[in-house]
Amino acid sequence: MLGKCFFIICVVSVICAAATGNLSQLSNAVIDGASSSVELTLALAGNMCLWCGIMEVLRRAGAVEKLSLLLSPILRHVFPHSWKNNVAKGEITAAISANMLGIGNAATPFAIDAMRKMQENNPDKDTATDDMVTLAVLGTSSVNILPTTLVALRRSVGSAAPFRIILPIWICSSACAVFGMTLSRTLAKCKKSISKSQLRKE
Repeated sequence: MLGKCFFIICVVSVICAAATGNLSQLSNAVIDGASSSVELTLALAGNMCLWCGIMEVLRRAGAVEKLSLLLSPILRHVFPHSWKNNVAKGEITAAISANMLGIGNAATPFAIDAMRKMQENNPDKDTATDDMVTLAVLGTSSVNILPTTLVALRRSVGSAAPFRIILPIWICSSACAVFGMTLSRTLAKCKKSISKSQLRKE
């Protein structure tokens, strides 16, 4: 689907450029965009490698388990089923921690491992559990304490104060995480209530 969207955008761009007589500007924009994308990728590669490596070192050093104990009072309420059954606690903690540090690339493999383990203990293989939905929600709307990727992006384009966005990001990311969690839990309760009412009717 994403490929089709990009294809449509490219076709529309060429048609509009031809209709307005700006094909040469379009060609220059394509070349300049390709060049700048390579430069941006190289600028971000070092930042991503650094933080992904740090997360892997922390995991192998046992820091993830210690962090799991530190965050357990909070995460046991966010992921009650996983903490009760001791399922994917380390992977969930690592994924949440990586997202809080703004390194989604490092969080992705941990989240996938957590989802795989939770699925193995899922009695209904065709339906995601509440904890799986919660992890997906927090993966896209997590509290972002240190937005490393955004800071690297701002620095790569010449920002003199790349860390100036931290306070607004703390506010926005916290609000998104709270809203996402509230919506997720509310819908889960509604689903359970509907299922119980249907069973009673049957």
